[in-house]
Amino acid sequence: MKQLHLKEAVDRMLSELSGINRASQNTIDAYSRDMSDFIYFCDKKEITLISRVTEKNIRHFVISLSEKGVSKSTISRKLSTLRHLFNFALRNDIIEKNPISKIPNPKVRRKLPEIINLDSFLEIYRLVDEKGDNSANQVKTIFELLYGSALRVSELCSLNIEDIDLHGMSVRVFGKGSKVRIVPIGSKSLTIIKTFIDSKKRVVQKQPLFEDDSGNRITRHKVYHIVKHYLGKVTDIDKKSPHILRHSAATHMLDRDADIMAVKEILGHENLSTTQIYTHVSVERLKQSYKKAHPKS
Repeated sequence: MKQLHLKEAVDRMLSELSGINRASQNTIDAYSRDMSDFIYFCDKKEITLISRVTEKNIRHFVISLSEKGVSKSTISRKLSTLRHLFNFALRNDIIEKNPISKIPNPKVRRKLPEIINLDSFLEIYRLVDEKGDNSANQVKTIFELLYGSALRVSELCSLNIEDIDLHGMSVRVFGKGSKVRIVPIGSKSLTIIKTFIDSKKRVVQKQPLFEDDSGNRITRHKVYHIVKHYLGKVTDIDKKSPHILRHSAATHMLDRDADIMAVKEILGHENLSTTQIYTHVSVERLKQSYKKAHPKS
């Protein structure tokens, strides 16, 4: 068995993720960051070969993270990344024994996602119209697709004009793992999107749907900045990210008795359990309404 350096094993794993598994660049970057932390830890212990990593080493790594105040959810994510690495190494005969097989992830109490109500969302439109600059149509369309079609920010940024089917009232979305799904566009959303596309000076099918001031494809950072700006004006929730709009869309659909399997398909979730978190949000909202309004609460 060839003795492989830890860093080389990580590079091979990331290469497989990118090539065979067709993982997104965001996923690869996240794995790479987590592995850099572990490689740095091992370097300090003078552990350079992946075959030299022991269960004890990994447990000490977890302890060191905990002592630094790293959250349980982050530790859990880093362990999942390490699990992927050592499973890869075992599968490819790089190691004989998996040192992480007996190490469980720390128990994490899953937080219910924060959401905004429909009135807050409509207030954003009023604020955008009030500003009345040239970017208004684009900003409204960004919000319409993040909420109306419950897209992820990466999915939104990757859209081209040809992905919007105005006649079929749908959008073709390239989701995680390069999986394609077709998501419906509501009639109100359609009007806003059509107005935005019609306002463009030039329309080419392969052209990015959303562009920055220089005519380049819009970045995640720019979308985050836009969303944070307007959410900050209508809500006091802690996290003001584009994902809040996706959370809100899913919760509002289930509040209105949407079929959970249909919501799963719209969101592009691999597992139903991921979608079911939104049913818990709906139940919690129901409990809060009961407590506020019911005389026996």
